[in-house]
Amino acid sequence: MSIISDDLPLDLVPAEDAHDARRVAYGYVEDAFAEAQQDGLDSDALAHAALFAAFRTLVETYGEEATAVFAEGLADKVRTGAFSNGTRH
Repeated sequence: MSIISDDLPLDLVPAEDAHDARRVAYGYVEDAFAEAQQDGLDSDALAHAALFAAFRTLVETYGEEATAVFAEGLADKVRTGAFSNGTRH
């Protein structure tokens, strides 16, 4: 197990299959966000809960140090627009 160059963890799964699985997983997360927002939950609260759940899973799977190394690279990715969809603040 490792955290690979695109910063998403993988087991021994072919890269193409892993990419498809990530795309499907992202769709599930987007659907969950949309459903929760329809139920009146605040998107900020959803985002914080999702991040907490994601980091908890990463720590359980890869350990604290590997997850910390992964997290260290996130600030630069945020600043360079890796998570933006066209809008910059």
